[in-house]
Amino acid sequence: MKIQLNKAHYPVTALGPGKRIGIWTQGCSIRCPGCVSLDTWEADRSKAMAIDDLIAWCKRVAGGAAEGITISGGEPFDQPKALAKLLDGLHRWRNTLTRPFDILCYSGYRLEKLQKEHAALLAKLDAIICDPFVEALPTVRWWRGSDNQRLIVLSELGQARFGRYVDAAIDEPKRFQVVADGKRVWFVGIPQRGDLDRIESACAERGVELAATSWRA
Repeated sequence: MKIQLNKAHYPVTALGPGKRIGIWTQGCSIRCPGCVSLDTWEADRSKAMAIDDLIAWCKRVAGGAAEGITISGGEPFDQPKALAKLLDGLHRWRNTLTRPFDILCYSGYRLEKLQKEHAALLAKLDAIICDPFVEALPTVRWWRGSDNQRLIVLSELGQARFGRYVDAAIDEPKRFQVVADGKRVWFVGIPQRGDLDRIESACAERGVELAATSWRA
């Protein structure tokens, strides 16, 4: 089975606690106004990757060092069968490790819809950040883009890793990661309002033009 994939990266330190593997799916039917990842909206079969190959890549780049895995998008729950197979494979890998990683997933769907339609998938996660992004509701809470979004703990491991962050405000400077893969430069993290425009302006002042940006794709 394959999953449509926008990108994957390790280590990710801005989307959950510790050093994490980041997986971004391709395709989103929710399409929240103000989304900074417009490049992930369109489903694209040319970006499909065999799930076994994706898990093999995770093992190769992280070994047993990953403290968590964050799955975002796009909208992961728009590919429920592929997401289920990916989670099953990650669980099999996790069961071979002496130090288990947690699995966090983002979704623009409301928790109540996910509980009704995808309860089996929620049971395979340790935590989920859910609900649609609302541009008019900025937030200071950990790893969320708008204040309506909820961090829901779904397991004992999730409680241990995420419990203290459920309602807490960020107590350290907000971080971005900058990744260059030879073809593009991209940011990992949740920007505050205006951050990306400020980055673009700072680049322009230094003679660097951004030919294409995900928030204006």
